[in-house]
Amino acid sequence: MTDSLLGRDTVLSHCGRHPAAHSGTVNTPVYRASTILFPTLAALDAKEGARLRYGRRGTPSTHALEDAICALESADRALAMPSGVSAISVVLMTYAEPGAHFLVVDSSYGPTRKFCNQLLQKFGVETTYYDPTKGAEIEALIRPETKLIWMESPGSQTFEVQDVAAITAVARRHGVTTAIDNTWSGGYFFQPLKLGVDISIQAGTKYISGHSDLMLGTLACTEASYEALRETYLRFGLCVGADDAFLALRGLRTMAVRMQQHNASGLEIGHWLKDQPEVLQVMHPGLPSDPYHALFAKQFSGSSGLFGFVIAETDRTNLAKMFDGFTLFGMGSSWGGYESLMTPSNPAVYRSASTWNPGGQTVRIHVGLEDPKDLMNEIRAGFDRLQPAIA
Repeated sequence: MTDSLLGRDTVLSHCGRHPAAHSGTVNTPVYRASTILFPTLAALDAKEGARLRYGRRGTPSTHALEDAICALESADRALAMPSGVSAISVVLMTYAEPGAHFLVVDSSYGPTRKFCNQLLQKFGVETTYYDPTKGAEIEALIRPETKLIWMESPGSQTFEVQDVAAITAVARRHGVTTAIDNTWSGGYFFQPLKLGVDISIQAGTKYISGHSDLMLGTLACTEASYEALRETYLRFGLCVGADDAFLALRGLRTMAVRMQQHNASGLEIGHWLKDQPEVLQVMHPGLPSDPYHALFAKQFSGSSGLFGFVIAETDRTNLAKMFDGFTLFGMGSSWGGYESLMTPSNPAVYRSASTWNPGGQTVRIHVGLEDPKDLMNEIRAGFDRLQPAIA
């Protein structure tokens, strides 16, 4: 159900499920399948046009998920992938050819950058990294051989907001495809295809899943982009298991309430962090004080629980005094689950077109679904353990 008259929360409750087609079951059942049988030779001969033909090419479980992703992202078509990185890889490889040129935002996810630098380079693709503050000015970087402009907004670890509408307008004038990593918003707070983006990628591992127990990637796109992307997807032999598709669909049903809570708690803790003496800077575009807030407010309807802040410089031994004492905040890769996470990071190592030198230690925080007062108390206790080291 993608009726534009319905609210997004209603759509998420109903998209990608058709009880009448599954004996009345509310949720699409788990279809574990490889072989699909055809009742007649004529049906077998016509299988090229059949939606169900072989498990790797999709099952009712994965088709339901892809239908739901279309509704979530306001897209024409969608593909489900085994991971966020696999979704990124499919997009990049679809437009890769010898002599091609890609424009990739300097604040992009680390594995995106590594894929460009290590693998695409072998195929003769040249990548230019551009400052995330560039909007329409990106036109000066476009060449005749430019095939793809890659965005991520807000940017990984440093949370710069890009002027997506300005970039897509330039790209369309030059016939360049645009793609964006939309994982931060979960597709709930931002629908980039409405601003002219051709392809939206997510690590469904994060907010679509919401429970830190699923690896998944999603790709939502325009009709014009779909066939080329699907061809790459099929050639790589990618597919998503039925159980994972079921978990992703179940996660979508609670996405609205989870995202609203991440938004509220993240903003509360972000405001609080600004007032702590140990904090030099908070990078959260949802805060009115953030330099990207005005642009953010034009494009996003809310913010997720992931943002960053900077504390005074300390060595690893001193950082351990703060981080090792946490019980509510975990340390680990990923984010987007119900639990809170916090890790030190070094965004500078991923920059080449812009600089990151905030004068202290960058910290990435994901605010989960716990009581924000409990989280603030734990952060405060962590800062208190640092005081002797930075006084």
